[in-house]
Amino acid sequence: MQNNQDIIHRILELKKERNAVILAHNYERGEIQDIADFTGDSLGLSRQAMDQEAEVIVFCGVHFMAESAAILSPEKTVLLPELYAGCPMASMVTADALREEKKKYPDAAVVCYVNSTADVKAECDICCTSANAVEVVNSLEEDEVLFVPDKNLADYVSRFSTKRIIPWEGYCPTHNQILASDVLKAKQEHPDAEVLAHPECRREVIDLADRVFSTTGMVEHAKTAGDEFIIVTERGIIHKLQKDNPEKRFYNVSEFTVCPEMKAIDLESLLLSLENMQHVITVPEDIANKARVALDRMLEVKRSR
Repeated sequence: MQNNQDIIHRILELKKERNAVILAHNYERGEIQDIADFTGDSLGLSRQAMDQEAEVIVFCGVHFMAESAAILSPEKTVLLPELYAGCPMASMVTADALREEKKKYPDAAVVCYVNSTADVKAECDICCTSANAVEVVNSLEEDEVLFVPDKNLADYVSRFSTKRIIPWEGYCPTHNQILASDVLKAKQEHPDAEVLAHPECRREVIDLADRVFSTTGMVEHAKTAGDEFIIVTERGIIHKLQKDNPEKRFYNVSEFTVCPEMKAIDLESLLLSLENMQHVITVPEDIANKARVALDRMLEVKRSR
């Protein structure tokens, strides 16, 4: 087995040979974030990929993220180092099931969280992220919104909208298992720390937070805010927060805030991906075209602010 320095050296060599760019989600292992050209949230990384001249995108994240990159950059080769790096929440809705649900609400707009598969996106009117979900929903003309697949994010949006939000019964297991008692315990242990929660959390957890942010929002807020923070999301983001703010302190709300899928990719699998050009992620053209419409509509909302 090669040591990490040898692996890193070879990855950097292959990256240059392949004309590749490495993208890593904020929840990835620390060593993967460190070797990446860009870190960020899923949609931010896909947009970053669009702007790169690289021919190959190595997406260190989960399957739906690589799909989004493939949809937005169809002329590039998108690699996912571990094929089994999936998303339990994205798997909680299928295109067939969504088509059946849409029949029940013919007048509703269908809003799809980007944490979903390409074929589900293709069945939706518009996509959203955790950062812009409220803005996207409120931009729609329809009074009813079928929101998939995250019931917790749907509930969060409902606080800031007069529209009738019809939630899909999906959720992120990592966020959904964070309890109010976890936050209360962390606040007892760190009474001066600001609590930053992700909107995929349960309502009672969000009620205890000082601020609610997407991962990108947390990263930006921590740069200019106080000195201590309780982080209520997947623990991988603490690596970036600490790296960006070495003088500040970040506390994980619970030892159980680990997404196994986000930790699937390591340096060895990243090396194998570049060596063997595996695993190539493609989206059928008809599905990609429909899904791109939903993504483009979301981007248009942001541009028209």
